[in-house]
Amino acid sequence: VLLAVYVVYVGLGAAVLQALERPAEVQAAQQLLQEHWELLANHTCLQGPALQRLIEGIIQAYKSGITLQGNTTSLGRWDYSGSFFFSISAITTIGYGNLSPSTAIGRIFCIVFALFGIPLNLVLLNEIGQLMLLGVQHCACRLEEVFHWQNKASFLMKTCALVTGLLLFLLLPPLLFSDKEGWSYEEGFYYSFITLSTIGFGDYVIGMNPDRTYPGWYKNVISLWILFGMAWLALVIKFCINLLE
Repeated sequence: VLLAVYVVYVGLGAAVLQALERPAEVQAAQQLLQEHWELLANHTCLQGPALQRLIEGIIQAYKSGITLQGNTTSLGRWDYSGSFFFSISAITTIGYGNLSPSTAIGRIFCIVFALFGIPLNLVLLNEIGQLMLLGVQHCACRLEEVFHWQNKASFLMKTCALVTGLLLFLLLPPLLFSDKEGWSYEEGFYYSFITLSTIGFGDYVIGMNPDRTYPGWYKNVISLWILFGMAWLALVIKFCINLLE
């Protein structure tokens, strides 16, 4: 029965996503083809195969973090702060997919690094989650002692913890992303949940816009936000699991 519910749930999700996203995909494909043929028609010196190779080269360069800026190229995804953020996204299993090692030795190191880093990350998240629970339980006990509440104190503290987590990890960060990335609030909220839930589609990633200047503390603060936010969201998901079971 559980497997049947799971399959039906995923099937319904697929049907809704197809209805919502398929028309936009078809429209984008038609527009791309139209621009491609218009470019070839307006610039007869261009050859179709040569243009195709150029497009593929641009796509590959973009995957490596290189973009054209006039007569120069932008670098910076593999500086220390970018590498640190990649390391965080690797061991937290977010895996945005917008950046990956291109050298053989880099890929081998990434495998070894993740092999030991993922368990280390899980242990740390578990400890942070336990500390959060202990803090909530301690505050609930203090309320029970002072106000002689019993069930009310536990419910009140859990509600406060939920609201505080929502503010710190989901509702307020989009304001920062709007300022630093130029995203809308909805895009920032979407990025926050997709990141903290470790889904990590990679369609929105911080610090990747070559036209913007980011402060040095930005990626470090976001890394801490990811760490503590994942621990908080894991507790919320665990609570949802208990309800389902």
